[in-house]
Amino acid sequence: MQTLLRGFKALFDKTPNEFDSFEDVLKLYEGGFKLPRGPLLKAITDSIPLEILKPNLQTDDEDLLKYPIPQVIHEDKSAWRTDEEFGREMLAGVHPVIISRLQEFPPKSKLDPNIYGNQDSTITRDQIEDELDGLTIDESIKTNKLFVLNHHDIIMPFLRRINTAANTKTYASRTLLFLQDNGTLKPLAIELSLPHPDGDQFGTVSKVYTPFEHGVEGSIWQLAKAYVAVNDTGIHALISHWLNTHAVIEPFVIATNRQLSVLHPIHKLLLPHFRDTMNINALARQVLINSGGIIELTLFPAKYSMEMSAVVYKDWIFPEQALPADLIKRGVAIEDSSSQHGIRLLIQDYPYAVDGLEIRSAIKSWVAVYCNFYYKSDDVVQKDTELQCWWKELREEGHGDKKDEPWWPKMQTRQELIDSCTTTMWIASALHAAVNFGLYPYGGFLPNRPTLSRSFMPEPGNAEYEELKTNPDKVFLKTITPQLQPLLGISLIELLSRHASDTLYLGQRDSPEWTKDQEPLLAFERFRKKLSDIEDRIMQMNGDHQKWKNRSGPVKIPYSLLFPTGEEGLAGKGIPNSVSI
Repeated sequence: MQTLLRGFKALFDKTPNEFDSFEDVLKLYEGGFKLPRGPLLKAITDSIPLEILKPNLQTDDEDLLKYPIPQVIHEDKSAWRTDEEFGREMLAGVHPVIISRLQEFPPKSKLDPNIYGNQDSTITRDQIEDELDGLTIDESIKTNKLFVLNHHDIIMPFLRRINTAANTKTYASRTLLFLQDNGTLKPLAIELSLPHPDGDQFGTVSKVYTPFEHGVEGSIWQLAKAYVAVNDTGIHALISHWLNTHAVIEPFVIATNRQLSVLHPIHKLLLPHFRDTMNINALARQVLINSGGIIELTLFPAKYSMEMSAVVYKDWIFPEQALPADLIKRGVAIEDSSSQHGIRLLIQDYPYAVDGLEIRSAIKSWVAVYCNFYYKSDDVVQKDTELQCWWKELREEGHGDKKDEPWWPKMQTRQELIDSCTTTMWIASALHAAVNFGLYPYGGFLPNRPTLSRSFMPEPGNAEYEELKTNPDKVFLKTITPQLQPLLGISLIELLSRHASDTLYLGQRDSPEWTKDQEPLLAFERFRKKLSDIEDRIMQMNGDHQKWKNRSGPVKIPYSLLFPTGEEGLAGKGIPNSVSI
């Protein structure tokens, strides 16, 4: 990746750094991007590992860099721009773990007003109430119809520095959405906010945009959605992906190897879910999240990326990482003992939640049988010195900043052991799969999930606003998508989205003789059967487009990121046992 970075930088120092049209962007996939012959091309092709670039490099008659067509534009080149797809990807895209139910209007900020002034939303009732299918805002909140994609509080404390020091001009965003009777989400308004020019203590300068289909207003609305996507892509990469899967699982890997013998039953249970995690994280620290690395170059927070991730870690709570706890916390589900899994989804057609609850239930059932076989009572848990040392180390050393938090399980009961192992396995397998393997299908086409924005929203009277009247696509691309960063980003996420040929998926082990105890082996086979049944249900729901509109949407991508079994390459499906890419 470092060679690729130097090579592309040298190339674009000599050529225009812009895409002029969406046709130019599509050439990356349909015709290829011509690289100049000479020492630069030879250095790139000789130095870059085969799996990163060479599958996309054609060197017969022309030296063309060509990428696979991302699924998001495979069936329809423009469906990604629709409002329905914009909302659907919050439920079934690569980042379906942020959207929450709106429980008060206007949305309130949790930032300290003594430092940041008034950060509450400026969206008004008049701006959205005509779009609520005859309901008032209060009625919509009461009937669980309003939802919000809220990036504001995470980004705002960094935004002044980002816009001053980085090659970025962006906003902190809030997006309000209305749940329609057909199960889809309709965007109502997007609020884009900047720090007040007179100082943080004076709050924000905010502007609200509402949907338009045509003309300059329609182009402005497309740009507003793009700024939201920039926010979402950065938060996805730094928090939902890196922090909440790769980083937080490391202490579990280290403590397991340091404190549990290879013969310990919990070591045997968890070992497949730690395969290659330390290796891939070490590589990430060398070339991706390091100072001046790919992440800082391609994401909008730039050099503040790791600081942002570290600040958000302060709010990380282990028991809330798995389903259904995360869904309840975000208000998209409520506890209901009469419903399956003990909760009721407030968005019934929420593919990540529907499939995730099934996967998590299967994991927990398997873990419960396994742990109850080896631990016949709570007393056995308490007297297992290896287990107690394991839990103490990962809590007090691995997650040392969190060691005094009251939410940590005490590891005194079988249920605490079952729940903790279930959550650990969920993070390492299903959660990582859900936020990783959709990277290229959705983000491989950078206009759909741009990683940075280079200028603020065009305003009446400036040149960009006038250009919107004649060439809105060029303004869109000039605002969000230079050439260098997409080529680097696409190369990276294509690699990250691939399943290796030796991947072991959930329900698979590298040896059938991983234990000689028959009851755990039989329970594992039942676990495998449950996963197979889940696959059948996923395929059935994906085929029912009338009932489950969010499972494929306008772009016609069936939701398969939590389909347990995968296949080599850019399959867009499969749950590997571990965080291994």
